Amino acid sequence: MTLWGGRFEGAPSEGTWAFTVDDSDRRLLTVDIEGSIAHAGMLGETGVVDKDQADVIVDGLSQILVEAEAGEFAFVETDEDVHTAVERRLHEVVGEVAGKLHTGRSRNDQVALDLRLYLSRAGGERIMQLHQLAGSLAGIAEVHAETVIPSYTHLQQAQPTTLGHHLLVYAWMAIRGADRFADSLSRIRLSPLGAGASAGSSLPLDREMVASSLGLDGVIPNSLDAVASRDFVSEYVFCCAQSMIDLSRLAEEMVMWSSREFGWVKLSDEVSTGSSALPQKRNPDTAELIRGRAATVVGDMGAILALQKGLPLTYNRDLQEDKRIVFHSDDVLGSAIAAMIELVEGVEYTPSMPAPETVSLDLSEALVRRGVPFREAHRRVGELVSGLESRGLTLADATLTDLVNCHEAFEETDLSLLDPATSVRARATIGSGSPESVREQVSEIRRLIG
Repeated sequence: MTLWGGRFEGAPSEGTWAFTVDDSDRRLLTVDIEGSIAHAGMLGETGVVDKDQADVIVDGLSQILVEAEAGEFAFVETDEDVHTAVERRLHEVVGEVAGKLHTGRSRNDQVALDLRLYLSRAGGERIMQLHQLAGSLAGIAEVHAETVIPSYTHLQQAQPTTLGHHLLVYAWMAIRGADRFADSLSRIRLSPLGAGASAGSSLPLDREMVASSLGLDGVIPNSLDAVASRDFVSEYVFCCAQSMIDLSRLAEEMVMWSSREFGWVKLSDEVSTGSSALPQKRNPDTAELIRGRAATVVGDMGAILALQKGLPLTYNRDLQEDKRIVFHSDDVLGSAIAAMIELVEGVEYTPSMPAPETVSLDLSEALVRRGVPFREAHRRVGELVSGLESRGLTLADATLTDLVNCHEAFEETDLSLLDPATSVRARATIGSGSPESVREQVSEIRRLIG
């Protein structure tokens, strides 16, 4: 079944049909029916369609919605898309009056509505998942609020911090990811229905009524914009891509941490796989796949932007491809978040202590507190580290004599600064790696995710 044909004497060739029909929109079935119920109800309330006939249509669509939600709706090969499938089934249920459903509507505004409804709900699910990930990471961070590790810059050990501090970075990334989705939904949750094919309708359609009955926040004010624009899809794909990038960074660290060279995590049987050739191997495949699939969603970002770049107003069939792109991005992100939650909760964290030299800045700041210019303090401590290395020693081996020879402002109490744990506990700035700061951040994250 198609929603067109009067202009044509023949049917499309098999090749044309196969090339132009896309089954990917079938996942829009439920929202398509819901949108049709709202549209039919409005047609009856405004008198565009006889109220009794509109009620028959709504009852028929409600029956079909039950079938769809139960997984009992049957598509057939002659359904050109989800819209024609619903109208075909409606005709089977209520007869000829089904032909009035499409009054005042085009597939152009209909598919835009379906996609907005679908992404509204999918976005809500991603927000919940990202909050769940943030909560999982916050819980692990709380356990490791005092587990001292090195932080890194340039993949070189920098300052001492805690594992809890490190993991909270990814919790905050997840919070921001959820916030991006929430912000994007404010632009997605608008109704295009009533725009028609492009320039609206001469019928007295009540666009606001439809939007309200669907729980949307309003209508798109320009009918051409309503059917032509897919910036909301681009924005949704970006939200997916950025969250996948964040997950990929955590995945990369899990891959490194599980190596013998790092040895910071031990993979359980539940979150690792083996090698077909090497009996000793325990591979971090989940993390590697998240890292790899992030690349495909980055590709989706380029695809959705390129899809729109040369399109004149308003609707063009090129836009059929937007669903394939955004569905893939959303599916990958949803599965990746679930896999990452299982991964971070399914490993044992066994990080190594920082190298002694990571307390160098603490020694420099001790001098600064006694009035020494930072540049001089930096130079003196650098010379101390270099001198100890030339003797085959580290800062952990430094004596009071070594410190005083470095600078006369050093005192005996400064020997305690040579302990990385003391360094971490001494952090005073907001957001630092001190155990107190970690626990404060955990509390704030829990407040944010409710």
